[in-house]
Amino acid sequence: MARKLKIRGKQGKGIIEKSGRLETHFDVSVGELAVFFVFLDTSTMVLSKTASQSDVSVHSTFASRYVRDQLPRFRMPENSIPKDAAYQIINDELMLDGNPRLNLASFVTTWMEPECNKLIMDAINKNYVDMDEYPVTTELQNRCVNMIAHLFNAPLGDSETAVGVGTVGSSEAIMLAGLAFKRKWQNKRKAEGKPYDKPNIVTGANVQVCWEKFARYFEVELKEVKLREGYYVMDPAKAVEMVDENTICVAAILGSTLNGEFEDVKLLNDLLVEKNKETGWDTPIHVDAASGGFIAPFLYPELEWDFRLPLVKSINVSGHKYGLVYAGIGWVIWRNKEDLPEELIFHINYLGADQPTFTLNFSKGSSQVIAQYYQLIRLGYEGYRNIMENCHENAMVLKEGLEKTGRFNIVSKDEGVPLVAFSLKDNKRHDEFEISEMLRRFGWIVPAYTMPADAQHITVLRVVIREDFSRTLAERLVIDIQKVLHELDTLPAKVNAKLAMAEEENSKNGTVKKTAIETQREITSYWKKFVSERKTNKNKIC
Repeated sequence: MARKLKIRGKQGKGIIEKSGRLETHFDVSVGELAVFFVFLDTSTMVLSKTASQSDVSVHSTFASRYVRDQLPRFRMPENSIPKDAAYQIINDELMLDGNPRLNLASFVTTWMEPECNKLIMDAINKNYVDMDEYPVTTELQNRCVNMIAHLFNAPLGDSETAVGVGTVGSSEAIMLAGLAFKRKWQNKRKAEGKPYDKPNIVTGANVQVCWEKFARYFEVELKEVKLREGYYVMDPAKAVEMVDENTICVAAILGSTLNGEFEDVKLLNDLLVEKNKETGWDTPIHVDAASGGFIAPFLYPELEWDFRLPLVKSINVSGHKYGLVYAGIGWVIWRNKEDLPEELIFHINYLGADQPTFTLNFSKGSSQVIAQYYQLIRLGYEGYRNIMENCHENAMVLKEGLEKTGRFNIVSKDEGVPLVAFSLKDNKRHDEFEISEMLRRFGWIVPAYTMPADAQHITVLRVVIREDFSRTLAERLVIDIQKVLHELDTLPAKVNAKLAMAEEENSKNGTVKKTAIETQREITSYWKKFVSERKTNKNKIC
């Protein structure tokens, strides 16, 4: 994250420029200039832009025994190269990626058993959408939908039949659920002769970005319940106050991305039942259980958050999170087939038979569906419960270790997704972003971020505990955090002392101080000259 430029006389430190995952820093002290680089933790980029012709080649190392010519970086090469060379070139570049097992920012599964890996590779060439050619794969999805519907206590009597689909993740699942709510609301408004052009949805400000995407892409007003310090999830009472006749649904989160906390879906349901009675509306609830859907049934079976509540009409869950499958697989289950308007379902026959489909995309791999079925039958209820209990216990080990340092406030809850979110008690001398950056030296990827409105002044670090994060790793992480704290306690104090002394001496001698912008321009000029020389000589560098 960009730091503010700090200048005192001819001394100072700050950022010259920021490009992608690379920050260029400068540090001026007693007439000496140091320029260094910091790699950043950035969110996944989904848009790529075309490059100029100036950056034209990829240089290989070991592959040079097969290939002597430079490979164009952004254009397809004219000639083929040996498969060994292609593999080596790509493998060498990928070494600079982080270690997925040490990526504590992600909820996504990073380890599966070898037997499941083999099933995935065996099915890697199957296009799931071709149901007529791969009927068994379709049957496995049907079984997964049924198992998950049972897990979420869907009513499965003669009068009610739950339905569901597999998706590439919870983002697609939420888009589909949102479209179903919007279309059902529009149909009802049309039948009543009322306006149907201003739908809205009520969520907390802590929702994942896919909800904002849904609102923007499908022209639905997003009404967010603001957060406050100490309360980082949606307040059910405030959410119900925001509901009006144009509200297509209220979205509750079972496992907030920010701190793992479960929102009180039962209280939301009870309050909304009363409001519906008073107004004559029938505003429903969607539960975003992307993270918590495979946790609550095993750790908190008595917690009422699912289809046991009458207003919960649909639930999404990520199979690639605590469903224990590699990305990307998600699921969305509707309480009843009437909750999914028939006009949203497409019927196609150009792959050989009539195939009903409700997705945003068409082709997708079969591997993750098969992997989900493997995990469900391999682990069973007992296996999932054991894994979730172990994750929770490891989260408590990490939490206790952080508390013993006396330096952190814990902002996550014991009941919820097994993660630990924490912030510094005193961030005047150093902050959470510095801790995040310095932990990368030990290989850890620990995100630091600010809370949404109206708690944006709160900054937290978050560690997600997955199946492959052991107690030993939790203890090791605490040790490394203590090392970072010790270093931060030492270095900034020395820097601040130097700056204070320099400022005092300058004032005594009547030295004219350079302004921050003057110093930054001087450094930028030097840096541009340095980069220009490097580009001029780039062909001479191996």
